[in-house]
Order: sequence, then C-alpha cells, then structure tokens
Amino acid sequence: MNSTKPHDNSDNKKLNIEQKPRDFAYTELREGALLVLAEADPRRKAEAATALRAAWLARELSLDTQKQLVAELLIPGRPAKPDLVPPLSVKRRAMNTVEGRATLIHALAHIEFNAINLALDAVWRFADMPLAYYEDWLQVAQEEAYHFSLLDQHLQSMGFQYGDFPAHNSLWELAEKTQDDVLWRMALVPRTMEARGLDATPALRAKIAQTGDHAGAEILDIILRDEIGHVAIGNRWFAFLCEARSLDPIPTFAELALRFRAPQLRAPFNVSARLAAGFTEAELAAMNIS
Repeated sequence: MNSTKPHDNSDNKKLNIEQKPRDFAYTELREGALLVLAEADPRRKAEAATALRAAWLARELSLDTQKQLVAELLIPGRPAKPDLVPPLSVKRRAMNTVEGRATLIHALAHIEFNAINLALDAVWRFADMPLAYYEDWLQVAQEEAYHFSLLDQHLQSMGFQYGDFPAHNSLWELAEKTQDDVLWRMALVPRTMEARGLDATPALRAKIAQTGDHAGAEILDIILRDEIGHVAIGNRWFAFLCEARSLDPIPTFAELALRFRAPQLRAPFNVSARLAAGFTEAELAAMNIS
C-alpha cells in the first residue's frame, strides 16, 4: 500500500468539483478509476474523473499499487450514441455550414471522451508501477475531461449534442490490443494515436479559425498545450519501462508498431511539438519524421 503525499503539477482552476458524485463510492485510487471508467454518461464521467483527481489531491484516497484488479463492469462505459462505425465511414462535411463545423467539433469531442477512458484504464489496469505513474495518468484523465467538457459545451452552443453524429472506435481498439502489458500500452497509445494529435491540431485549428469560430480555435490551443504534456508522459514511462527491461527504445517501438499494426504515420508532422513532448531526434529519424 502506498500512501505517499500526492503532488499537484497542473492548473488548479480545472479542479472545480469538490466531492465525488453521489453514486461513486471508493476509497482507493485505482478502484475509483475503474468505477469512473465504467460510467456510461459522458458528462458524468468527465465530472467524476475531475472529482477523482480532486479526491486524490485532498488525500482522501489510498493507493494500492500491487493489487491485481478485475473489471466486473462493462468497460469502457459509453452512451448509446454516437453510433460507432469504421473510420472510413465517418463522413466529412463542408466547413461552410454550421452542421459541417459541428461535425468537426463532435469528432474532437469523441476523441477527448475516448482519451478520458484511456487515461483511466492506464491507472487501474497496470499494477506494480511507481506512484508517479498513477499520478501522471490521473492528471491526464482530469485534463482530458476538461477538454471534453469544453468541446461538449461548444457543441451545444452550436445547437448539437455529443452523440448526434457517427464516430469511430480506433483509439479504444488499440487500447484493447495492448491491455496485457504496460510497455505495449505506453509504446503505442500515447506515442502513435495521441502524438498524431500533435501533428493534426495546428491545421484543424487554422480551419476552425478561418470560419470565424474563434472560441473553437481557442479550445484547440488549450488541447495542444496539454497534449504535449500527455505525450511526454507516455514517452517518459515508455523510456522507464525500456530501461527497466534492458530494451533499446527505438527497435522496441518499431517491433511493437509492426506487431500491433499501429496506424501509419502521415505528414505533415509537428516536429517542434514532438520534440517538446520528449521524442528524441534519433527516434524521429527512425520514424522518418522531419
């Protein structure tokens, strides 16, 4: 059992939920993460993820890093909508209509909803990691909840709701493939799927700003800022695990990306953001990123 004092290295203004939602009863961090992961309502999940971190920072929770937990509830909890379809079936709409712009905001909200699930899954699923690992991914869960809430509120201001448009499930599918080893998870989910967001966000932000949606563009500024930190967390723990297992990170990543059929990298690349997120120049060269 580890009851080390938690530390706060994020923006305190995001922690605006002081108590756990009434239906969430837990006293241990990883068990709490599993319960929140099973919550199906997206807004309640976002609130509960924020409350989970607030409870940890308030020293209301213990942390058992050794216990092997079992998910007895269906995970991840998700609402009946949006309909989940193959990625190529998600239609793109013109940005010169409100519906077209709402479709893009909806797609981003769906990514952030899945990112809450991924971070919570990293907290509860993998035992025997250092305290800082659980604190890192708990911070990510809270920040992804903040991102989802911003996008959800913006979508409502446009006259739409999360769930109004189809979406795909690629992020969680890769999480399922890597559920048996924390090294696999750290290698692939933050360093491929989330790092792709670093590459894509500047162009998306420009597209949104060009339509006059400055509020939406400002949300993407917040997301990019935080996602650099999230990818850095993935890089840090991937490097930690490679060192602990006497593995060379570059060929290890290449082998795992091939084995699990990680998404192919596509230009343009946000090299400065990737470097800020902890990728080394040697790693980027091995990925043919320049």
